[in-house]
Amino acid sequence: MREQRWESHNSLSFDEVLATLTRLEQHGLRPVDPEKEGICYVEEWQVNSPDRIQELDPWPIEDVTMIHMVDNWQGDFFLFAGGYHTIFQQYQSVSTYCSISHPWHLPGHLVTILPQAMFWVGFRHTHSFIRIRLHTSEVIAPGDTWIQHQPAIWIDERQQAFQSAIDLLELPIEIESKNNRITLRSTQEEVPFFCSWADAFGPCQFEFNSSDPFAFLVPASSLASTHQLPTAKIRTYLTGFTQKALHDFQELAPASRFAYRCSGHICLTELPDILEIVGESGRLYTTICEFHTQSILPGHKDAAAVVGIMTTGNQYQLEVRFNLMPLPKPDMDAWLEEVLGTPMTYAPLPVFP
Repeated sequence: MREQRWESHNSLSFDEVLATLTRLEQHGLRPVDPEKEGICYVEEWQVNSPDRIQELDPWPIEDVTMIHMVDNWQGDFFLFAGGYHTIFQQYQSVSTYCSISHPWHLPGHLVTILPQAMFWVGFRHTHSFIRIRLHTSEVIAPGDTWIQHQPAIWIDERQQAFQSAIDLLELPIEIESKNNRITLRSTQEEVPFFCSWADAFGPCQFEFNSSDPFAFLVPASSLASTHQLPTAKIRTYLTGFTQKALHDFQELAPASRFAYRCSGHICLTELPDILEIVGESGRLYTTICEFHTQSILPGHKDAAAVVGIMTTGNQYQLEVRFNLMPLPKPDMDAWLEEVLGTPMTYAPLPVFP
């Protein structure tokens, strides 16, 4: 689901992070115990070798993904993706996963959806998939009635955007509109089909699967060809592979930058130790409090709120996400500053890697 998000305008020291727990308690909330184990997410930790993951051995880690990043790629997407698929086949198992993202360009001019969209073509043990994601001009979460919008335009343009991808990929997907929302349905009911990343008007993403491992290589290349810039930013995600496999993948893309993504079981007090390893190139995130806003904001919409600590460079920042805005948007900054004790800025998450 699309979320509304704020982050602190200024960086915090780690002592100020711990002081935030006390402030949340003073508002009657229940933040985490900093000495109890929780989940810390490691994102975009840039490394020069797959072996660097061993530096996190003092902590239990899971969902380890190696990312190959190329910011100014030029070439034949079919050959690029095919090269990764060839190595994937050598090491595939029930726990391995490989996907490659590439931008594509929507035809025409739309108001509610930005012209650059993204697709992923991927391979799992028993199937391949194509995933399509749209980037809206504004985040309107389900229940955000504070925001003025024109549903008819949002619905029509969402249908147009998805239909352009469906037609180009020749997918058996139908789009329907009802009650100011769109729904997507596969006419091949035996094929796994998923919709996600929903906002007030329906999904912004769908994923279509096939038992044929080669089904989407050619169609994805056609989608990649709509990209109108001379170079593209592409990412390859490799999950569940051995160190030997990762070294083989690395030889396939020597010009790439390499990064890790994973999650670890740590105490909040250990966050500085993780940050010292990850350094400026990576990002960390851990949740410090979850609550429903009516517990401290009675008489207004009840939103689910998640307060977290993230790092950018070597600096700590606060982040708050909501499933909808409990107050009109102009009132949110001041209320959040009163709750958290630091200025907060509206900052939706980027929808692409």
